[in-house]
Order: sequence, then structure tokens, then C-alpha cells
Amino acid sequence: MDDEDRIALFLDYENLAIGAREDLGGLAFDVRPIADALAERGRVVVRRAYADWSYFDEDRRMLTRSHVELIEMPQRMGASRKNAADIKLSVDAIELAFVRDYVSTFVVGTGDSDFTPLVYKLRELNKRVIGVGIRGSTSGLLPPACDEFLYYDDLEGVEPAPAATPSEDESPAAKDRDLDDLAGVVAQSVAGLQRTGGQVTASTLKRTLLRKDPTFNEADHGFRAFGELLRHLAERHVVELADGPTKGDPEVLLPALDGQQEAFDLLRSVVLDLTAKHGRAALSGLKDQLRRARPGFSEQALGFRSFLQFVRAAATTGTIELRWDAGADDYLITVP
Repeated sequence: MDDEDRIALFLDYENLAIGAREDLGGLAFDVRPIADALAERGRVVVRRAYADWSYFDEDRRMLTRSHVELIEMPQRMGASRKNAADIKLSVDAIELAFVRDYVSTFVVGTGDSDFTPLVYKLRELNKRVIGVGIRGSTSGLLPPACDEFLYYDDLEGVEPAPAATPSEDESPAAKDRDLDDLAGVVAQSVAGLQRTGGQVTASTLKRTLLRKDPTFNEADHGFRAFGELLRHLAERHVVELADGPTKGDPEVLLPALDGQQEAFDLLRSVVLDLTAKHGRAALSGLKDQLRRARPGFSEQALGFRSFLQFVRAAATTGTIELRWDAGADDYLITVP
């Protein structure tokens, strides 16, 4: 139990309940999916919800069954009532951060950007902060401020009303593009972690991905667990998995290319393709194109300190030609 994260949950209930009703097809907000998601992350020791409960009388029983303490904000003066609840929640969270050192993680349930200063202050106090909000009513400023952000819509047990027509983003081609982009981010993250030294485990990689994008969730890409995603990427030769220091937390490695010549041939092929499509191939963005063709590509795995050093080495073999173009303010690459 001593190794468990102690979690404090604070709910801006009016924001969540109204957001669910308006953006999820009239769905009634239920705290249990949040509780289930947090149970996977640690032990929830504080559960509080802030609202004028005369507006949410039917929700009281559901919250009480989930052991949520109801904090009454009875003011009925429009915006001042809402501001009073926000201030009370923020003050209580900061107070708890000081008087309960064992609480390591604070969960703020809201989509309101007004809570962004609270998130920054809690992180300044060395607390991990998880945000929870309704996708359609969450400010774009809030998720990047958190260590992790969970969209209520995506939690297991939440079933919003189906959309009338599927969006373009739900097409198989769009999902494949998203997965290709994710493979590149994963490979880039593993390469960066390897440069800093030490073993790269699945848990370390997941934390790094969440730092880059607090809204990251493998379920958005069709995987039930992060390990399942890694196994899929291993099958595509984006990464390799090996036994890690603890069971269930494998080491993640970049697959070594067979040799420099194979990498040079890959570079030549990508340059030819870019030249055919756009009339030229510039150094800027070229590495991303290589990773699209081979997500596991890493010049460090071949012994090069930088991508430019790798390209220059390819030029010395005659695989490609490299020259500086003052007009483009960039290196241009051609195939002889």
C-alpha cells in the first residue's frame, strides 16, 4: 500500500453535468467511470464535488453511493455562484496539498480554463495533476497544463448517444494515418530516451508520451492497453520488446537497421519520391519522411550524432548529393 499513489478528486460538478447533457446527447453524468479509471492509477482518499445542489438534486444519491463528499455552494446569483464554487474548490485543493503530504496526485474534474492556474500551482508543489473533462466543453488551454488529461467521453462505461453520421476522422484511412503518426512519435521518444541513457521501459515511455500530449490514450487508436499498442508496433518493426526490470514492464528498444547501406538506400528512395512529388527534397522535414517510411529509423542507432551527419555520410558514398541553397535557406538533396 505504501507504494500506491494517494489521489484527491475534486469535481467542478456543474461544468461536468451540464457538459455531459449538452455535448453527449443528453447523457446523465455518472462519477463511477471516473472512479474506475482512477482505481487503476492509485488509491482515491478524497472525493469532493462542488455545486449548488438544489440544481442537481437527483444526482445526490449517485454521488453519495460513490462516497463523494458534497460541498454546498448555495449562492444563486448567476456568475457569482459559479465563481464562488470555483474559488472554494481551488482553496480546498491548495490547502489539502499543504496539510496532506501523502496525497501525491490531484484530479480536477472540469473543462474550465479558469482552473489552469490551480493546475500550475499544484504542479509547482510537486503534485501530479490529472484533468477530467467533457471533450466538447473543455477549453484547449487546460489539457496541456496537466500531467495527464482524461476525456470523460472516452472512459469505459460512458456511452454517449451515437452521432447521426460518422465523421471523416473515423474512416479506416484516417485511423491508419493517425497510427502512422503515433508510430513516429513513439520511435522519436524512444530514441530521445536512449540518448539520455538508461533503460527505456514501457512505463517510462508511457510517462514520456503523456508529457508530450497529456490527452494521449492508446484507446483512441483501438488498443485496450499500452502493452497491446507496443506489441502491435513491435509487429510492424517500429520497436522491439525485451524483458524489463519488473514483470509486465518490458524494455522498449529501437530495432537496429541491418546496416548503414540499408539506411542510405532508404534515404535515396525517400528523396526520389519527394522529388517526383514536389520537384525537390529539402533537409527540413526529411527525417520525418524517413520515419513515415520506416517508423523505427534512428540515425543514433547507426552511430551518427545528428541527422545532418547521417546525410553527409550518405553523400560521401555517392548515394545522394547534398548542397546548400541560399534561396531556400536550406540544404537540398538530389539523387545523382
